[in-house]
Amino acid sequence: MTKASTLAAAAALALVFTSAAFAHAGLSPGVVQTGTSQEFTLTVPTEEEGTTTTTVELTAPDGLSIFSFEDSPGWKREEVTEGSGEERTIRQVSWSGGNVPTEHLAVFRFVGVVDAAKTLEVKVRQTYANGKVVDWSGSEDSEAPAPRVEGVSSLGGSSSSTLTIVALVVAGIALLLAVLGLATRGRPLA
Repeated sequence: MTKASTLAAAAALALVFTSAAFAHAGLSPGVVQTGTSQEFTLTVPTEEEGTTTTTVELTAPDGLSIFSFEDSPGWKREEVTEGSGEERTIRQVSWSGGNVPTEHLAVFRFVGVVDAAKTLEVKVRQTYANGKVVDWSGSEDSEAPAPRVEGVSSLGGSSSSTLTIVALVVAGIALLLAVLGLATRGRPLA
């Protein structure tokens, strides 16, 4: 396989994975520290040809507390809450009145907290102008998987983390190979 064909194959593979990633509703970041306020971004693709996304509804699972929202121009937001005052909990939010065409994303931002170290599935319902509804609530391998967020007790940062150790080992091997290459430049290895 030539260098050009290898690069072409890698580019094609990247496009396949990029298209697959675009084809799902998503919530980022996917991993957050528990008990810490975090800005989340919900993205919902308009995949249906010849129509637009007009309504997006998010249902917060137990363990995800939503506090506030960034304005989304062109969208009207409605919240379903439980309790009042300090005990008020947002259970569901819907954005309506938008007009997101095919191959574009509806994007919404909000601030929330994940309360425990666990993976949460966030159910999202998308409605198109033609009346079609997509429930992003399936398992990870389904055609309409629910966006997920993983709460962790620590995001790392210590010098003894596994990722740091792996990075140092890889860097050491690369340095060794570079020195070996310079030392044997032009000479065959015996």
